[in-house]
Amino acid sequence: MKNKATMSHLKPKISVIGAGNVGSTYAYTLMIGGLAREVVLIDKNHKLARGIAMDLNHGLSFLSPITIRSGEFQDCEDSDIVVITAGANRKPGQSRIDLAQNNVDIFKSIIPQITRYAPYAVYIVVTNPVDILTYVSLKISGLPAGQIIGSGTVLDTARLKYTISDYYKVDTGNVHAYIIGEHGDTELPVWSNAQIGGMPIERYGREYAGLNNIQHDLEKIFHSVKNAGKQIIEAKGATNYSIALSIQKITRSILRNENSILPVSTLVSNFYGVNDVCISIPSHVTRKGVDKFLKIELNEKEKEQFIHSANVLKNILKNIGF
Repeated sequence: MKNKATMSHLKPKISVIGAGNVGSTYAYTLMIGGLAREVVLIDKNHKLARGIAMDLNHGLSFLSPITIRSGEFQDCEDSDIVVITAGANRKPGQSRIDLAQNNVDIFKSIIPQITRYAPYAVYIVVTNPVDILTYVSLKISGLPAGQIIGSGTVLDTARLKYTISDYYKVDTGNVHAYIIGEHGDTELPVWSNAQIGGMPIERYGREYAGLNNIQHDLEKIFHSVKNAGKQIIEAKGATNYSIALSIQKITRSILRNENSILPVSTLVSNFYGVNDVCISIPSHVTRKGVDKFLKIELNEKEKEQFIHSANVLKNILKNIGF
């Protein structure tokens, strides 16, 4: 088996656990983006994984060479990255704790099988509740904290940047803002650090967008972002394109050692008194996974919100035996 430090850059191999909407769309982005030379799709529904691999393979004549196949857990061997999208979706009337328990039970079964064959891979956990399952994966696997990361609020942050850019009529590349905390009900925007074109967002709103009630506008923006996923699911049944692109961005930063700063879910210690919980904060994503997280400045309200978000996650972990 390869050592993590000798990750192949010429022939990176990525295994995708779960070939549903998100897993299959992510595999498609890998194929289009040319990031991997080998992709293995693993799903308890073997027929589904085979069908998706077949469908993707039929388009290979239009793209750079890549091997796409379905497989079993042993086919994870020598993977550079393992992406986990497998799990149950939240059902109507089901509590978050019930969903967490269901998916924790699934992860208890699959994590040991994956780590047996790919102990040096970087793991990207996507299944919800992602912060809970990232922490559980760390505890089950015993791997170093930076080696298992969650997709966290990378997509939430992308939605925030898009919504700000649309509201203020600027390019998304000129918007710098983060959503941190739990990927879920208690997430929070860091407005105190948000900027447009290097200028604090409130000042930009007053001086260049002619807005008077900035706080109201920011609350409206965040409300739109927070409810975007629900609206998409109501309209088309699932979110898959933007989350797949978010995972692809994390993947690219790992494979190319880009040192991108992304709000992934990672094990936090000594962050405004928060310890021993996986939660999203801006982090350096490198060949190692998460190399380090940034202790960004938060105002007093944001500190309180972040601590509350962490405590909510800790209570869920406690209720499910972690």
